[in-house]
Amino acid sequence: MAKALISKGSKVFVWILLGLLIVGLAGFGIGNFGGSVRSVGSVGDEEITVDEYARAIQNELRNIQARTGQSLSFSDAQGFGLDRQILQRLVTTAALDHEMARIGLSVGDDAVRAELTQVPAFQGMDGNFDPESYRFALEQANLTVAEFERSLREDAARELLRGGISGAVAPGDAYAERVAAWLGEGRSFRWARVGSELLVTETRQPTEAEIQTHYDENPGAFTAPETRRITYAWLTPDMLADTVEVDETALRALYEERSAEYNTPERRLLERLVFPGADAAATAAAAIEAGETSFDTLVADRGLSLEDVDLGEVSEGELGDAAAAAVFGRDDPGVVGPVETRLGPALFRINAVLEAQSVPFEEARDDLRGEFAADRARRVIEDIIPQVQDLLAGGATLEEIAEETEMRLGEIGFTDDSEDGIAAYDAFREEAGLAEPGDFPEVRDLSDGGIFALRVDEVVAPTLRPLDTVRDAVVDAWRAAQTMSRLYDMASGMRDQIADGARMETVGLTARDEEALRRDAFIEEAPPALLEAVFAAEIDDVVLVEGAEAMFLARLTEIVPYDPADPDIAALRQSLERQQAQGIAEDLYALFADAVRARAGIELNQAAIDAVHAQFP
Repeated sequence: MAKALISKGSKVFVWILLGLLIVGLAGFGIGNFGGSVRSVGSVGDEEITVDEYARAIQNELRNIQARTGQSLSFSDAQGFGLDRQILQRLVTTAALDHEMARIGLSVGDDAVRAELTQVPAFQGMDGNFDPESYRFALEQANLTVAEFERSLREDAARELLRGGISGAVAPGDAYAERVAAWLGEGRSFRWARVGSELLVTETRQPTEAEIQTHYDENPGAFTAPETRRITYAWLTPDMLADTVEVDETALRALYEERSAEYNTPERRLLERLVFPGADAAATAAAAIEAGETSFDTLVADRGLSLEDVDLGEVSEGELGDAAAAAVFGRDDPGVVGPVETRLGPALFRINAVLEAQSVPFEEARDDLRGEFAADRARRVIEDIIPQVQDLLAGGATLEEIAEETEMRLGEIGFTDDSEDGIAAYDAFREEAGLAEPGDFPEVRDLSDGGIFALRVDEVVAPTLRPLDTVRDAVVDAWRAAQTMSRLYDMASGMRDQIADGARMETVGLTARDEEALRRDAFIEEAPPALLEAVFAAEIDDVVLVEGAEAMFLARLTEIVPYDPADPDIAALRQSLERQQAQGIAEDLYALFADAVRARAGIELNQAAIDAVHAQFP
């Protein structure tokens, strides 16, 4: 049972591994807090070490940067309560580990060993488990073999515990059935658009009094947003690219350095499924050949996902002799094998054949030159930064900096809608929104390797534009409002006639029929509110909905109940059942963890926690 659970949770283990490796490779100096401080707290007999807490904090900061593209300082993270969330998570984990130790729950060495051999990061070029790669990866993550394998064992045991708790209560069918019925039912109806083309006369021009009234009653529509008058100096690699001298010898050296990108051997996009024995592999291959099963089905039957068996792009030299002969002996996609590998007999699925490529220097030269010039320009900009900083520190204005360096001067009336030129850069937009008049200009980085410094000369508050400057806009807005009012009156009369039995065509409309549309349907040329109104109506009701430039009428003709046999509905119901089961399982797990924490007792060492926090800038 434990082995089966570990196989199903293999993606979890890979995630854990990659998270640890990211933290280790980041170069953070954990594990050297000195003195007798070893833990930030404990739950029962289970300690939460300072290293675990530090790793968890940095891993979360790295994850935030990966998701948002922006780094978050630890002080900012504390402001969001991130440190408390991480500590709470570690306390929960420690509580569960304490409970597992109390009841003697664990998994065997064979299960841990089997999982290790399947982790791609620990495999060599031939796809087999490589002890040296394993040890090197753990060294880079500042982990010992014993520590990492203990973490795998503990996570596997937690999955067993989670499975036992989650299986204690089975969800009922009522929730999924009710929601599926609500989402799966449909509506059939006729609808028509009532547009300005149906008006007999055009909307007249407003009088001066009407213009003034509309202007006075709608100030927000004619108010200029807050505008920041900003002077800036900037320099980007593109500005310098044409002035950078590129040495031909350097280009050829870069080509040779990157030859693997321009000259690639024949490759295959591969997936590999390893079997416990030759007979099982042969039986699986025969079943695929006979059309009785598929590679995808075999993977699923083993409790794996396609990500677990994916090898990516592989060249002939990266495979063992037998596997290379079988895989590269076939010139089209398909399944080959069984083939004996170091992990055991395996089937390989070829998803694509990638031909060998050779791009000569002459063809790659322009791309290389552009890359080389951009890189050299970024280095030039890096060399300029100290000079600009010294000039700013000495009191130089941006205008003077533009004269003495290669930076270029510019001005912008910046608003939240600005997006052209330098305003296309997120870094500039952020700085422009935060800076205030009188702030000292500082050199900031742009995403392409460029730099800028800005000065806010003036902040112009939102200002109602004078009527004379927006008169045409006021006239257009008044006429649009009057047109919609006339259309509403027209559509209301049509609605009454249709409700009394008249056909839409009889009152001058072009009707369209919709059959059994569901709530998530999209009707081209109609506003979403039309479908919402139809679903709120009763049979033969006529609804009237306002759109952007027209009114819309619809008459409900049929309420279509949901069909449980519909494949889409069946899939939806299964998804809802899974969500419900997962929600119940998470709630049970959380309640169980709370009970364990309360019974075991929690002790926290605030001095140790503060010592960990002090390690972060």
